Amino acid sequence: MPAIVGAVKVNSIGNSSIFNIGDVFNISPASTAKTFAGAGSFNTGDGMHVNNQRSVTNTYDTDAIDQVNIANA
Repeated sequence: MPAIVGAVKVNSIGNSSIFNIGDVFNISPASTAKTFAGAGSFNTGDGMHVNNQRSVTNTYDTDAIDQVNIANA
């Protein structure tokens, strides 16, 4: 069923963003990424106290491809 959309204002769209108005069957990502971070790296809040005696981030990855990005149109 077609969608009826009023006014739309787009301020900005990132490099691998998707902007869609109306009906859609499938939306797939156009990029993949891997992030390595140590203990307590993504903590947020006011007055946070993090105590990490030994924090080691293992970045050794033996496989060449983690998430294949093929046939994403």
